[in-house]
Amino acid sequence: MATTKDLWVFIETNSNGTPKNVGLELLNPGRRLADEQGGKLVAVVIAQDVSIAAKAAGDYGADCVLTVEGPEYENYSTDAYTAVFAYLIKKHEPLTLMIGATGNGRDLAPRISCRVETGLTADCTELSIDEQTGCIAWTRPAFGGNIMATILCTQHTPQMGTVRPGVFKRPQLVPREAEIIKESFAFDPNDIRTRVVEVLAEVTEKVDLEGAEIIVSGGRGLGDAVGFNLIRSFAKSIGATVGSSRAAVEAGWIAHAHQVGQTGKAVSPRIYIACGISGAAQHLAGMSSSETVIAINSDPDAMIFSIADYGVVGDLYKILPILQEEFRSKLTV
Repeated sequence: MATTKDLWVFIETNSNGTPKNVGLELLNPGRRLADEQGGKLVAVVIAQDVSIAAKAAGDYGADCVLTVEGPEYENYSTDAYTAVFAYLIKKHEPLTLMIGATGNGRDLAPRISCRVETGLTADCTELSIDEQTGCIAWTRPAFGGNIMATILCTQHTPQMGTVRPGVFKRPQLVPREAEIIKESFAFDPNDIRTRVVEVLAEVTEKVDLEGAEIIVSGGRGLGDAVGFNLIRSFAKSIGATVGSSRAAVEAGWIAHAHQVGQTGKAVSPRIYIACGISGAAQHLAGMSSSETVIAINSDPDAMIFSIADYGVVGDLYKILPILQEEFRSKLTV
C-alpha cells in the first residue's frame, strides 16, 4: 500500500515536448481530489526535453513535477514508459495515478497496472471521493453507455484510472514555480521492441470536437442523413464544429468521429447547440460541462431541456434557417 497520499497525473507530451491537453485538463480534478486526500498534486513528465511540459504543469496547478528526460523518450514507447513508471511508483509510492485515455494512455495504463499489481478503471467520465472508504470513486459508462458504473480499488495502490479527454476543463493558468524533482532512469534503447518508422498524414476525416469553442450537433430528430446538410451549413455560418448523437452515427448518417457522448467524445465548448437530440444519459454525460447549452427539439418533454440554458420547442428545419439568417445579418452589420 502507498506510504503517501499524493495524486499523480501523467502529462503526455507531443514529439516536440509540448504537453497534450488531456494531461493539463486532469490537473483540474486532480487538484480537488489531492486536497481531499490530503496529499500533493504531482505531475509526471517523460520526454526527450521536459522543460516545456514541466513548466506548463506547474502553471496549471501541480505542486511538484517528477521528470525523466532522455533521447530514448522522444517517441512514446510502451516498454520504456512502463519501466519508468514502475520505477517511479516503487520509489515514491503515490496513492492515485490518473492517465488520459488517449491512444498512448490506453496502451500504457494497463501495462503499468499489471507491472505494479494494482487495479485499473478505464475511460472514466466522473471522479469523486467515496465517503465510506476514502478511495477514488471512478465512474465510467458500461453496457454500451446505457448505465454508469462506479468502481473502487480498495485493496491495492496506486488507485489507477484513465480519463477521457474533454471531460474536464483546464484549470486557470497562474504562472508559478512548481518544485521540480529530476529522476534519472536510463532505458536501453535496444530494449525498446517497437520504433517509429514513418509518420503518415491522417487520411480519415479529422474532427476536433474536444478543442471546439462552438459545437452544433444533430440527432435522430433530423430524420435522415440529408438533415446534416442543414447542420453543416448552420455550423459553417457561425464558425462551429459539427457533432452528433450516437443514434445518428448508428443510423449511418454521419461518421463516428463526430459523435459526442460516453461512447464518443466528451466535450466542453463555450456553446453547445443540440438539434433534434432527445438527451439520452450517455449523450448528456459527454456534453453537460458545456458553458452554454441551446436545445432545439419538437418534444417539450425531451431530457435535453433539463440541462439546457436556452430551449426552443419546434421544428428544427424551420428554426435553424431563421437562426442562420439572424446570425448572418448580425455578422454583416
